[in-house]
Amino acid sequence: MMQKVESGMFISVNYTGTLENGEVFDTSEGRAPLEFQTGEGQLIKGFEDAVMGMSLNEKKTFTLPPEAAYGHRDDTRVHDFPRADLPAGVSPKVGDTVTFSTPQGQQIPARLVRMDDENLTFDLNHPLAGESLTFAVEVVGISDTPTQQPHGCGSNCECGSGCSC
Repeated sequence: MMQKVESGMFISVNYTGTLENGEVFDTSEGRAPLEFQTGEGQLIKGFEDAVMGMSLNEKKTFTLPPEAAYGHRDDTRVHDFPRADLPAGVSPKVGDTVTFSTPQGQQIPARLVRMDDENLTFDLNHPLAGESLTFAVEVVGISDTPTQQPHGCGSNCECGSGCSC
């Protein structure tokens, strides 16, 4: 019997994500496949929904509208902060992404979109908010248990993100 992706399983996929203009925004090419447990909310819901029912070695291309990906842009998530509140020695440039921490410890990336002598304006929308995302995926593993060792950086050592293993 052909094993299919079901909720609660550990799935490994090779993938490439592109924007409507064809620009690649993320890919597993050159890295280990992405492994995640279905039904755990680790990935955007539209991606997880699209791989449900796929078989091992099956390939599929799908496009997620913003509401199934990172949502629509929300102008209420653009905030001004007094320049005086910047920690000493910090001098971000427009286009830089910084991380804010909520009182609950959640990390929120924010992109600096404007600055003047008084204020810094940060956009707390996800960088892909408002975008339709197309994914080309191939299921390369289906298991009841994880096959990759977790590391402190939240992914595997081949992630290229400078994580320490």
